[in-house]
Amino acid sequence: MGGDAAGYRAALAVCASGMKISDVNALSAEAFVAQFGGLYEHSPWVAEGALKARPFADVDAMLSAFAQVVRSAGAEAQLALVRAHPELGHRAGIDPDLTEHSASEQASAGLDRLTPAEYERFRGLNDAYRARFSMPFVICVRKVAAPGKAAKTVIMDEMERRLAGAPEQELTEALTQIDAIAGLRLKDLVTA
Repeated sequence: MGGDAAGYRAALAVCASGMKISDVNALSAEAFVAQFGGLYEHSPWVAEGALKARPFADVDAMLSAFAQVVRSAGAEAQLALVRAHPELGHRAGIDPDLTEHSASEQASAGLDRLTPAEYERFRGLNDAYRARFSMPFVICVRKVAAPGKAAKTVIMDEMERRLAGAPEQELTEALTQIDAIAGLRLKDLVTA
């Protein structure tokens, strides 16, 4: 991926202030991957694949292109994508690979402020889920809501419910949740 350094820095400056879809379409390939490679956790290959769908008509078309790259990647790459996501409810400082996006999203649901009992429940659920499905539990924590319940409680209840699912069903659900996460991250970066 080519592109001059000055153009790359200028594109990233535009990104920091909120982009329009026309700005996205004008990015060099290198700047595009640098800006959007983190939408899908530790998986810049998704952004690299989505480049082929430019120009994007709007944010939804862009997200659809990213999702299509994932859906056509094959089960092995899809499972690797899910496995690139952190477990929920880790104590601060335990996961050195936790991205800034993930840390912020988990904090928004109170997962950085668990009581000892909540932490133990999360750890047990994470362990059971990983043992059953060979991947971490993934949920779009920014979309978790239930009247009268804390987000962290809703997430733990959902973990328990999904433990009963079939492996193929859980891979599909994890990918759906990852698309939702990426969609919110993208809408944080691109205004229209």
